[in-house]
Amino acid sequence: MNSSSGTGLNNEKKNRRVTVPCSDPELGSFSGGCYYKVASPQPPAGDPAWKGHKPDDGKVYQVTCPMGTPGLDAVGLQWMAQPPGAAAVSPAQLAQQAVDKMTLRGPQIGIAPKPGGKGVVGMPVWMWAGKSTETYGPNTASASAGGTTVTATAKVSKVVWKLGDGSTVTCTTAGTPYKASYGKKASPDCGHRYTQASSTTSSGKYHVTATATWTIDWQGGGQNGQLTEIRNSAVDITIAEVQVLN
Repeated sequence: MNSSSGTGLNNEKKNRRVTVPCSDPELGSFSGGCYYKVASPQPPAGDPAWKGHKPDDGKVYQVTCPMGTPGLDAVGLQWMAQPPGAAAVSPAQLAQQAVDKMTLRGPQIGIAPKPGGKGVVGMPVWMWAGKSTETYGPNTASASAGGTTVTATAKVSKVVWKLGDGSTVTCTTAGTPYKASYGKKASPDCGHRYTQASSTTSSGKYHVTATATWTIDWQGGGQNGQLTEIRNSAVDITIAEVQVLN
């Protein structure tokens, strides 16, 4: 009888569960048997608590393990790339975060004749895109989480020009900026000729739209991939009929 009673007590001890609050104002949030609270102030750069990481790469937490979690100190500092218990971030998600850090704009339109000037029916029109980090690339940014860093590089792979007269020209280069010394030559890589005057349109001008396709290659975390972003810009130009003098 005494033996039976002792067995019952042992089972009661085995089934007994210790509950702890999910958060504590002094200890922080509870996760995996320990409390985590962002250390304040954060240790200075180069402190061993960073384990070789930089202060802008994650945070150092004050860790308290009241239940003596195996493998963890009862009290100490621990660097973490993301808050404890946070959902894992995939390399593809980090790639999108890197893209979100970039400033990708529509083409910086260069065109001859210039807006405000006047071209002539049948004469060459030159189109080009100004090359800068934000309007043509390359544009590079990185994002990190959980010890994984993904780097993305964006470049414009093509510019599609809608000339306002129903014509579309696709240029896989930035185009060549026009110089007065070129005279009446046609653009070698990105040009057009109008067959009608812009006076035939309701506005009296041709609305020219340049749409850039940004191709973004990324790699990190043992993976790689490609993303695409679209941006556009527009200008209005005037094309007149050839004036014949008698």
